[in-house]
Formats: sequence, structure tokens, C-alpha cells
Amino acid sequence: MLNIGRMLVILCAFLTPALLFSQPKKIVVSGNVKFNEPKFKMQVYKTDGPEKIIIAEFDVDANNNFKQEITVDEPGLYYIDCKKWESIGFWAEDENVEVNFRGQDTAKMKIKNPPFHIIKGGPKNEVINHLNFINFRNYQSMIATSQIAYRASFTSDAEKQKATSSLYDASYEDQNARIKFLAELYADRTSVVALLKHLNYEKDRELIKKISDKINSIHPNYAPLAKFVREKEDAMEKAKKMADGSPAPFFEYPTPNGKMVGPKNYKGKVLLIDFWASWCGPCIAEIPNVKKVYEQYKDKGLEVLSVSIDKGSAEWLLALEKINMPWKQVLATNAGKEITSLYQFSGIPFIVLIDKEGKIVKKNLRGAAMEAAIKELLEK
Repeated sequence: MLNIGRMLVILCAFLTPALLFSQPKKIVVSGNVKFNEPKFKMQVYKTDGPEKIIIAEFDVDANNNFKQEITVDEPGLYYIDCKKWESIGFWAEDENVEVNFRGQDTAKMKIKNPPFHIIKGGPKNEVINHLNFINFRNYQSMIATSQIAYRASFTSDAEKQKATSSLYDASYEDQNARIKFLAELYADRTSVVALLKHLNYEKDRELIKKISDKINSIHPNYAPLAKFVREKEDAMEKAKKMADGSPAPFFEYPTPNGKMVGPKNYKGKVLLIDFWASWCGPCIAEIPNVKKVYEQYKDKGLEVLSVSIDKGSAEWLLALEKINMPWKQVLATNAGKEITSLYQFSGIPFIVLIDKEGKIVKKNLRGAAMEAAIKELLEK
């Protein structure tokens, strides 16, 4: 099968930056906030992996209206954050956009479930409206599934979890089918790149190639598409390096006292690496399980290394004071941007088990599964 990704990467390598990236454009973001929250401001931002890049910060006027000109250095999916109550993605390129938000939740019982909003823009943001609505409905479906499962009678919690998981899978498959349909329908619009990011780069390679060819026939060397391909090809290469049985990728970061520590320091030991952050609730909830296996197996050859992806050392050090973790702690640089890419994870906690030879045994472990994997490895 033709490897469209590698072909595009090779092509991009010979193109100059001027060809790959269009000139910056000015667009206007406007709208209204029905219920203002004066403590916070509006923001327009984009993301680069885990990094949030703020493009503009502004406020509403006396009538709760806002209007802000922003510079788009590179076309792509940007976001409007409405005073920390809700946010919406839009395609920033050459279309002015208008979004009217509800804003502050005025209900007595506040539930974080923002409503869907339509973007008033142009053809490119028509695609994003469809994408946003599909994601919105999928989220509502998952909420409904959880509520039904909670109220239903099951013989056991395991049965309930299995049924809920199956319904989640069905919802995801429906979401995926709709996105594929939209990708083919809007293959002539540059904002379709936002849809491609929701597809499986390996399983949906044929469809991605078809749409990529269409975009390039209309917009040769389109920068967001070239970037998407490069990132996916890079991720695939890194994923291969993270396969079970592969040597754990090298890294080292400073402990609170400045000593550089990484997997190489644990050769000859079974090592559990816990990627976490002080702001991550599920990470904090998983720490008792890590403590349990550490106490149970530390005398049998188990070591633990916690790698924080906190943005700053102050938050990290404060968390270490509150949470007693009797093993080495290190802080990743740049809020974990490099390590999340190197170890191929987007959510935390992300726990990796490494054997005495420094090879990956299992990834994304939690609770009982973590304990079972450690026990099996140490008993070999």
C-alpha cells in the first residue's frame, strides 16, 4: 500500500518554509456572553500537544459583547474560552467568526456540562460546527449511558462496568462513522484537517490519503496538512519504540535537590514509572495504589520513579510536601511536552512497568492490573 505519510514528509523536506506556511492573516472574533463572569476574561488560544498557547485575552463591554482582532500565523483549530465556564473550537484561517455564549452557570446546582453553540462564520467553520455537534452529542450520550447504568440493577459492579464500557464503545463507533462521512463530504475544505485528526492514522490510511490528495490538489503544500502528516508519522515511529519488549526511551530530569535521574539509574531493578501532575485528580487517586505495590514489593526488587508534568516547580514541590511518596521524584521540563511525545501518552496517570534489562513490559497500568503485572514480572 502506498505510504502517503512518508511521501508527504519527503516532499515537505524539500519545501522552503515560505511554501509551507502562509502569511499571517487578521480575523475578528466576536459575540455575546449572556451571563457575564467579571472575575475572568475571554481568551483565544490554540494547543501544541499539552501546551496551551494564548493568542489573545480580552473582556466584554458594558453590554456583554466582545470583538477582538487576532493574528493567525498558521491556520488551524483554535479555541475561544468564555471566562472559564465553557469553550468552543473554531477554524482560524480567513473567516471572521461570531459565537454567542451562555457564560456563567446561574443554576443553584452547577454541573459542568456546557451547551452546544453554533459558530457563525463561513464554509470552513461549517465543517467545525458539524464536528463540534458530533462531539457534543457523543458526550451527552456518555452521560446518559452512565446515568442509566447507575440506576439499573446488575448482579455485580463488574457486570455494570462491562455493560457501560460496551455502550461507550458503541457510541464511539457511531461518532467515528459520522466523522468519516463528514471528512468525505467536506474534502474540498481546508478545515477538514480538523476531522482527519479524529481518524485512526493506520486503520483509516486509505481515506486519509484520498482526502489529503483532494486538499493538495486545491491547496498545494497546505501547511496544516503537512504538519498533521509529520506529527502522525513521528508518533507512529515513537509508538514502535514504545512497544512491549522495546528498551524504555531515555530521559532524565532533576529531583528536588537537582540530581538528574532517569530509567538508566535503575538497571538491574524492576521499575515502575508513574507520570503524574499535582493538578490531576485521577493521579492523586492512584497514588495509594502505587504506595501499596511499593511497600509490598520494594524488598523484592521493585523501584518507583514519579515524573511530574507540572508547569512549575512551586506547585510540584507543594504537592510533594502534602503527599508522602517514599521514592524518587523528578520534574519534567516544559510541562511534559517532550516526555508525553516520547512516551506517547496524552492522559495521566500513565504508568509504565520496566524490567531489569530496561525493557518495557506493560503500559497504562492501574490498580489491580498494576499489582498483577508487577507480581508476574518479579516471579519470573
